[in-house]
Amino acid sequence: MSLAFKGRHFAPDIILLCMRWYCRYALSYRDLEEMMAERGLSVDHTTIYRWVQHYAPELDRRVQWCRNRNSGSWYVDETYVKVRGEWMYLYRAIGDRGETLDFQLSQKRTTKAAKRFLVKALNRSPHNRPSVISTDKNPAYNEAIASLRREGRLAATCQHRQIKYLNNRLESDHGKLKQRIRPVRGFQSQKTAHNAIRGFETMRMFRKGQFRSMVDSLAGGSEARFIGRLFQVFVA
Repeated sequence: MSLAFKGRHFAPDIILLCMRWYCRYALSYRDLEEMMAERGLSVDHTTIYRWVQHYAPELDRRVQWCRNRNSGSWYVDETYVKVRGEWMYLYRAIGDRGETLDFQLSQKRTTKAAKRFLVKALNRSPHNRPSVISTDKNPAYNEAIASLRREGRLAATCQHRQIKYLNNRLESDHGKLKQRIRPVRGFQSQKTAHNAIRGFETMRMFRKGQFRSMVDSLAGGSEARFIGRLFQVFVA
């Protein structure tokens, strides 16, 4: 058994199945509990919750090596996520082909928060710097990008476009992610929200085909087998 599952009372393939289905489809933990019961497995919904909290961030970490972030145009915006009854901001960036580049949950919508997100995205793409960044008219982005240019993190020639309709593709992408978040009906803490969203975003990348070449070459086109391979688990 993979060391990642040491001490767990269920088979690794069942754990990965529940985590993958929860992050990919608009399901609740109780939905999955019922689905497993139909297959003869008694798994409490709180157990599935713990699996998602542990393995969704781990999946995000393990796909980093095969994630392609080579995009000259970045589209950056934020959407809203409810955490413990209060709205928080989910910063997101996609590339010119709609591929997810990065994301970050923040309590505030300020210049400091925007800059922190852009620095994170740039650090995860050390060999790729955008030539164009499109945002809405939030002045925080203008100030953050200007600061990054002065620091040399962005090229002085990097163009910042603040034209709302250019970000329509990102608004549409927000909507598809929110369809998955909606059944959650509010997260209970920033940490649990962050962990689950890492899984949601990663499975959205699979849906977008961002790992297609690796899935095809290493797992015969099977997403389930590829994720199993990442965790050193055999999946039939």
